[in-house]
This record gives sequence, C-alpha cells and structure tokens, in this order.
Amino acid sequence: MVPAGAYLTLSAALFVLGAAGVLVRRNALIVFMSVEVMLNAVNLAFVTFARQHGAPDGQVVVFFVLVVAAVEVVVGLALIVNIFRARATVDIDDVDLLRG
Repeated sequence: MVPAGAYLTLSAALFVLGAAGVLVRRNALIVFMSVEVMLNAVNLAFVTFARQHGAPDGQVVVFFVLVVAAVEVVVGLALIVNIFRARATVDIDDVDLLRG
C-alpha cells in the first residue's frame, strides 16, 4: 500500500508544475492545460485526505471540481478559439485588452 505522504508529495509536485506553467508560459492553451494540472493536483489531495480520514466528503468535492473543470474546458476553449480567429494568435501578451 502506498502511503498518503507519497500521494500528497505527488499532488504538491503537480501543483508546482501547473503553477510554473501558468506563470512562465505565454501560450493560452499551455496556460489552460497548466490550470487543469493544478485542479487535478488539488483533486488528488482531496481524495488522499478523504481516504486517510475515512470520510467521503473529499470525493464529493472532487466530483464537483470535475464538473466545474469540464465546464471550464468548454468555455475556455471556446474563448481561445474565438481569440485565435479574431487575432490569429493565442499569445496572452498580445490579447491583454478587452476591446471588441
């Protein structure tokens, strides 16, 4: 059996990788995927704590986060596609203005 500390360490590593992707990269798709990695890292921590304490609350929260992440993917990808069609780039430095 894998100890809970290993799962939490993996979760922290995934979160740091996702945060680094958000802070370093300029491509909107990469930033978007990095946010998803961060969400999944938090989900792993929730499941680990829920299993450690024997309570299903963490798993319920993970289910809710998965639903919100699915909606975020749909809306986020639609925004990125529209930005790409309008400006022919997905670089977040070039699309920092919210003008129509």
